[in-house]
Amino acid sequence: MQPTPPSVPQRRLARQARQRFVEGICAGLPDLDKTVQDFLTTLMTQTGTAREMQSRRDAWMLYQQHHAAWTERTGKAWREALAPHISTTRGALATGGAGAQFELLSDDVVENKILASRMALTVSEQVSPQFDTLRQRTQSLEGQELDSTDILRPEAVCLFLVEQWVEAGLPRTDLQTVVDPLQRELANLLQKQYQAVNVFYVEQGVTPQADLKSRVRRTAGGAVTGSGAGSESGAGGLASQALAQTREAMAAARGGMPPQGGGRPTYPNPPRVPPPGYPQHGMPTAFATGMTPLARARQRAHGVMGQLRRLLTQPATGFDMVNAPPASAALAHALTAHRVHADTYYSGVATLMEDYSPAAVVQLAGVVRERSTELKKKASTAGEKAIIEVVALMFQSILAEDRIPPAVRVWFARLQVPVLRVALAEPEFFSNLNHPARQLIDRMGACVMGFDATSINGSALEAEIRRVVQVIEQYPETGRRVFQLVYDEFEKFLAKFLTEKQATSRLVSVAQQVEQKETLAIQYTIELRTMLRDMPVRDEIREFLFKTWAEVLAMSAVRDGPQHADTISLKRTAADLVWAASAKPNRSDRAQVIQNLPSLLQRLRQGLVLMGVTGAPQDAQIKVLTDTLADAFLSKTASIPQAHIDAMAKRLANLEDFIGDAVLGDMPLNADNIEMMLGIDASSIHVIADNGAPVDEAMVVWAQELQPGTWYTLDHNGASAQVQYAWQSQRKQLHLFAAVDGSSYLIQLRRLAAYLQAGLLVAQDEEGLTLRATRDALAKLDANPERLLD
Repeated sequence: MQPTPPSVPQRRLARQARQRFVEGICAGLPDLDKTVQDFLTTLMTQTGTAREMQSRRDAWMLYQQHHAAWTERTGKAWREALAPHISTTRGALATGGAGAQFELLSDDVVENKILASRMALTVSEQVSPQFDTLRQRTQSLEGQELDSTDILRPEAVCLFLVEQWVEAGLPRTDLQTVVDPLQRELANLLQKQYQAVNVFYVEQGVTPQADLKSRVRRTAGGAVTGSGAGSESGAGGLASQALAQTREAMAAARGGMPPQGGGRPTYPNPPRVPPPGYPQHGMPTAFATGMTPLARARQRAHGVMGQLRRLLTQPATGFDMVNAPPASAALAHALTAHRVHADTYYSGVATLMEDYSPAAVVQLAGVVRERSTELKKKASTAGEKAIIEVVALMFQSILAEDRIPPAVRVWFARLQVPVLRVALAEPEFFSNLNHPARQLIDRMGACVMGFDATSINGSALEAEIRRVVQVIEQYPETGRRVFQLVYDEFEKFLAKFLTEKQATSRLVSVAQQVEQKETLAIQYTIELRTMLRDMPVRDEIREFLFKTWAEVLAMSAVRDGPQHADTISLKRTAADLVWAASAKPNRSDRAQVIQNLPSLLQRLRQGLVLMGVTGAPQDAQIKVLTDTLADAFLSKTASIPQAHIDAMAKRLANLEDFIGDAVLGDMPLNADNIEMMLGIDASSIHVIADNGAPVDEAMVVWAQELQPGTWYTLDHNGASAQVQYAWQSQRKQLHLFAAVDGSSYLIQLRRLAAYLQAGLLVAQDEEGLTLRATRDALAKLDANPERLLD
């Protein structure tokens, strides 16, 4: 029987919903604009290379010129999308038809689609639950699936936004710069508007999401049919239906469809799971191939979280990913009892784990399984049972991780029930990779995987993990607050723990001084160039001041302080050298030069000694300067006015008042200088300086985001070493890795990025504990879906 076509009032109601949605997102455009404005302003004040600083200023200025046009055009495009049929030259959202299928898309159109797809991937991850509800209610009114170009879809909203950015005269590269804060604000805006439209639908009596889902099921061929007269009845029928829905949800999560007869689902080869709201044929090839390893890893992570969300929101569980109901009375009581008696539950296992035996690990996993079974018996809803089972499977995977020392695994096991509490209260735990509970477990796991059982037992790291777990267990409030609190505390602990060894601490101190010295040298050079711009100074003197004396001033400022008497004297030497090297037509000036020359040369030698320049190299530098002074002594050209020299001397004395934030470019790193500044044998320190190797800027960003404490495998000069990321300098130009054999690797930023790009530095745990545990849990449920609600 043919489905009944939607009535005019139904279509009118869907039209009103779209109008409300579009007006809502258009009203949020000023907030999007402000987000971009604030980000570019903040970015402009941050340090970077001279090219980066200039690029940021250019992006900020260009946005000031064109932001009004962008927001106006975007709002207009969104409103025009309400029209059922719009004639447009846009290839990205062209509707079907023979002509459109063979249209040759321009590079700009393809690039817009790629960037919009990336934005929509992140946005959809946050808004998917509300959008799915909205989509189903709209479909119930219109009797058909939303078109792929429908303005209600996040990917359509994103594509209009990207296109109008380019059309307004703004570079696409600038949009890529601001995409992270922009897509976060856009996700918040869409989430708010989806919720508002859903409220409107409820007020109009449109079928709720749960009712609609219970009325439809998919056949083996993927068709949607009614579940009325022909459905099974009774308790057995309901159980079979729930199991079928669970299998179906697993198939949908994995990208396949359940076969006829209730057998195992089949999957495409290879399985691909497009993000929520995307066409089922997958993402554009350019999207998949144009990403960095970090971006691909994040995409895979979002795919896993999307699978989990779809599983938990299936009709059989009825779990609300937006507004979780409070735990049922019996389950809430059991969770409270566990919090009060946590030490009792695990005391015997903790003692057993001290022998590090495989049997102890097996017993620990058994205790965790028993705890989840008991809690599952207390649950009164299918949603609660599903959550308990998923969390239990996740912790089974974590406890099976052989790289976690056994003595530490007991503390991870004790986090199962606190995590269950937060998962029941905050469904976001199942969709947000950055939930503090996930972040904490991932960080602790990443930090312990490089230690063996004997080296970590009784260590400060084990004691801190124990303290963190006990705080979480005893915290009465259920929610993210306690996890965020201890996560921040754990990060502070790591910053101290990783550098507290005497050798590491000293190296960190010296490395920080090296960065500070190089930063000051660049700043002093820039300021000296500004001072001498309009002065008739000989090239030999300019080169000496810019290339050598700026380094001397920086070294003195770092070692003794910028206002130390020696540093002030060296600053004055620069002004005296400029004056002495200028023409001396007056007899009195020549007499003063002769009188002051011995003192000037002594201070010049003093500065060169500070840089380690002695002996013949020092004599050669001094000879170049004295020859230049002699030539100036006989010159008949105009001299530099004394007022200019005095102004320069005053400016040099207070140089730090004039320089701004560091513009740190390609900072040279010299292994000999490191050893000289340490004053000890630095044979165990491997200094890996920048060598000009080509590297993608995205890899540089990745290198700056590495988290201290994480373990890596480093391939350097053909030798493989297990290293822990211990420290990064204040300006993220220097990075320190400590190896288990006591050696250290001090790596410069762009060289570090090159190692990441070439696969010479690989994280030992690329996914993170909780993501891998989620993947393992889904695999077990795929093989045994009955256990989800059993």
